Amino acid sequence: MRVRFLLCPVVAAGFLAGCNQGPIQTGAASDPDPYGYLKTSAVCDVTSPKTDTPDAMNVTMKVRSDDGRCIFRISKPGGGAYASFGVSPSPEHGKPLLYNLSSQTVISYTPTLGYSGTDTFGVTLIPGDGSPRKNMTVTATVDATGVTITRPVVVVPVASEKTVSKTTGRRVTRSRRHK
Repeated sequence: MRVRFLLCPVVAAGFLAGCNQGPIQTGAASDPDPYGYLKTSAVCDVTSPKTDTPDAMNVTMKVRSDDGRCIFRISKPGGGAYASFGVSPSPEHGKPLLYNLSSQTVISYTPTLGYSGTDTFGVTLIPGDGSPRKNMTVTATVDATGVTITRPVVVVPVASEKTVSKTTGRRVTRSRRHK
């Protein structure tokens, strides 16, 4: 009886240990990855946010379009993550992802695979404590050096036999019998 009593907590702890997901996954540059599958771009250079006016900031980044992301973090002036945020206008050649992690707001940008050129998007940061919103313009210079895009091979079906139909052009009429 005493063995069963001691065995239950040990078995329960073993089951609960399977729920442990471990520490947050990190990318190549030790960037936090709360999703565990985000790839970091081979080139990711981001300038510190520059304040143009009290409610507007500007950030520039250089990124490679190798299907990897480029991220930077920002905090409210007094510290901590922004309460809410949004993207407007959206970038034309990539995807932004914004989220809060470890008392900071993380802004991530992944350019379209193989794209080369400039992409711009806007971020609205809302502090949530009655302070005015901050607008940020992110300008990304995207480079596709060494990026290859594989094209799928399309197999065209070939007909094995041709079906020939012949029409005679004659009209077939049938007469009805009247009752």
